[in-house]
Amino acid sequence: MGSYVLDLQEVDRARVAAVGGKGAHLGELSRIEGIRVPAGFCVTTDAFREVVRGAPSIDDRLDRLSRLDPDDREAIRTGSAEVRRIIEAAAVPDDVAAAITGAPARFGDRTAWAVRSSATAEDLPTASFAGQQDTYLNVVGPAEVLRHVSRCWASLFTERAVAYRLRDGFDHRAVHMAVVVQRMVFPDAAGVLFTADPVTSNREVASVEATFGLGEALVSGLVNADSYRVRDGGVVARAVVAKERAVHASPGGGTREREVEPARREQPALTDEQVLRLVRLGRRVEAHLGRPQDIEWCLVDDDFLFVQSRPITTLFPVPEAGDRENHVYVSVGHQQMMTDPMKPLGLSVWQLTTPQPVAEAGGRLFVDVTRVLASATSRAGFLELVGRSDPLMWDALRTVVDREGFLPALPDDAPGKPVPGVAPATVETDPALVTELIGIGEASVAALARDIRGRSGVELLDFILADFRELRRVLFDPRSHQVIMAAMQTTWWLNERLRDWLGEKNAADTLTRSAPHNVTSEMGLALLDVADVIRPHPEVVAFLRDVEGEGFLDELPRLAGGREARDAIRAYLDRYGMRCVGEIDITRPRWGERPTALLPVLLANVGNFEHGAGARRFEQGRQEARQEERELLERLRALPDGARKAQETKEKIDRVRTFIGYREYPKYFMVSRYSVYKRALLEEAGRLVRAGVLGEPEDVFHLTFGEFHEVVRANRVDDELLRRRKEEFRSYAALTPPRVLTSEGEAVTGAYRRDDLPAGALVGLPVSVGTVEGRARVVLDVERADLEPGDILVTAHTDPSWSPLFVTAAGLVTEVGGLMTHGAVVAREYGLPAVVGVEGATRAIRDGQRIRLNGTDGYVEILP
Repeated sequence: MGSYVLDLQEVDRARVAAVGGKGAHLGELSRIEGIRVPAGFCVTTDAFREVVRGAPSIDDRLDRLSRLDPDDREAIRTGSAEVRRIIEAAAVPDDVAAAITGAPARFGDRTAWAVRSSATAEDLPTASFAGQQDTYLNVVGPAEVLRHVSRCWASLFTERAVAYRLRDGFDHRAVHMAVVVQRMVFPDAAGVLFTADPVTSNREVASVEATFGLGEALVSGLVNADSYRVRDGGVVARAVVAKERAVHASPGGGTREREVEPARREQPALTDEQVLRLVRLGRRVEAHLGRPQDIEWCLVDDDFLFVQSRPITTLFPVPEAGDRENHVYVSVGHQQMMTDPMKPLGLSVWQLTTPQPVAEAGGRLFVDVTRVLASATSRAGFLELVGRSDPLMWDALRTVVDREGFLPALPDDAPGKPVPGVAPATVETDPALVTELIGIGEASVAALARDIRGRSGVELLDFILADFRELRRVLFDPRSHQVIMAAMQTTWWLNERLRDWLGEKNAADTLTRSAPHNVTSEMGLALLDVADVIRPHPEVVAFLRDVEGEGFLDELPRLAGGREARDAIRAYLDRYGMRCVGEIDITRPRWGERPTALLPVLLANVGNFEHGAGARRFEQGRQEARQEERELLERLRALPDGARKAQETKEKIDRVRTFIGYREYPKYFMVSRYSVYKRALLEEAGRLVRAGVLGEPEDVFHLTFGEFHEVVRANRVDDELLRRRKEEFRSYAALTPPRVLTSEGEAVTGAYRRDDLPAGALVGLPVSVGTVEGRARVVLDVERADLEPGDILVTAHTDPSWSPLFVTAAGLVTEVGGLMTHGAVVAREYGLPAVVGVEGATRAIRDGQRIRLNGTDGYVEILP
């Protein structure tokens, strides 16, 4: 039989390259005590390679497939069908055919088989590829086994499998197909066991689905199934459905649907005792394989056989707590408007930046708020603060707080962790304080840029590590914190008092337009000024439209007006080049490193605006704020006790306009510092590349800061660690981080719980007043944004790097955000109606649809 066929007993999970993911898992399952797996064999990837090697023109077809756009479904359908036809028609070499047809005889006179695809990129810890290839049941006779093996080989190129690989970056040539051939079992019942709840991700809850006959009917969605939830050794929920049809094996081969006898239709497919026994077996599999599993099982004569087990790749990982206590975590990314995964260097730099412990899971950061919630002295203030910022997070936390026995029992007077922002800010309203704090930040960054020069090796890493103390000193200056909290608390005061006194909703939104010292809103307006320099020079505009490489600034002076354009762009980058999408992750490419990222927005500004638009936009906002102030104060004076109310309100307006702009500066200083660090660290990484230690400078992004330090010291790196980290990071991109996560792995979701909305409206958090109708532009990549005046920007999340788009948009809708997150602050500065925290907005709203956005009451309507 050579290397073309292996018994399942010869296979374990280390043999993925030979027998694919499914085959490797089945072989591993067969080694677990108490776990029964139907006997069989694997047709190895060597056999597949022999067949493909002899297939005509296959290389050309694979080249074409690799170049296809993942979204071009028609091209994928045509190209994949062509490859399948070639493989199915290919001659199977005699020795391969003999090995496959001869193998069944070793298992006795049973002639019915299950023939199942097993790709090398299938059932992996980071990518399941579930349902991408084919399975054939009740295949009778060696010749039919060979024919169906050939069909399984071809199914490596089903339309869905090709699209999946293109989308996730798998090379078609690097994936090979093995085939698992097992004795066919004829079960009384079959189904699926998830050893973690697939809905909530709770690792303590197992989920069972069961139906009569073959499980293929359930997996393919042909029949309904009974469902069970099991926790702590007991069935905690069950739903038994009417099962009118079942799939069974046909005597001559294949399968067919049959009606279930009326008397059995409402009977459970499993007893509770069988469910609990199945879950115990599943936990044994989970423990052996080291992570939650999605298991397909069959019940034959009250005995369970396992026919597949794959890791559940959709579960969000759980932070490591180091104990067995219950913990509650809140997402840092939802507060920072950046829910994408971060590379290890970015995670560790953030952890060095913040003074409080921050946990990591799935490439994201989380704060443990267990003691804050458990302590009566801190819980109320914390929940009030969260509720003002993110109602969905507040509702999710309330769900956890209301669970009896989940949080640790602390005495009523036990101190919790202090909650920043709960105590009233006591700082005086003084514009000089803001300018002083800005000066301190600028001087500190300038000193860093000066003092880091010339340092390298261990000295450089030690210097940066020590400088985090200075970063934290500036970032967490108590006076800086007081200024920010004063702005936030004054915003709340104005909104609440003016609503109560005048019925005015979110009055602070207009009162804070064009406030001074907002470095993020100034950044968007400054790009309009750059467009003013470029607009008069058609040759420059045409050149910038076709730019591909990052060296375009050096080419500009050869064009008429190019020197002025270059100087304007460079001046902008000198001021804002440390910014980028996802800027809290130091590994993300900054605008200064990749200035082409700015060109789409810059060129849109050239075409969409007239000269001087930046200054006019700012002045218009300032005048609108002044007019709103005058009108509100006049209305207040007409009320009983109006003079006092007007005086208090005037003081609050002055206070919020003095302080609100500074809200953006601490982060600006942080990312400015990150940019200096990054330039130095990449220079050091370049030295390691030249020394042959690293393959490319960006490899260091997959190391923590401490690991990078050790690589520099030892002048060597763990290549396997780098490979594993890169694979993990790629898998994290497919995960959606929850706002609230427990140590049981449960992603706790919240709801707005409002009943005052128009029918069909998408609810969110109102953060900038106004109602606007327009064309929705769903933008997931800021570099591909194509907005025109009047368009409403719909996206998952924004950070300061998105601000230049705000000058064009007529409104803003995001899936993530809060009242004082950067996007909300800048939207108010620009007078841009905005609703944030709209769950699933980028899926519910199609690009190009007309929508109505109500930024006053917090909802979005899709218009006919």
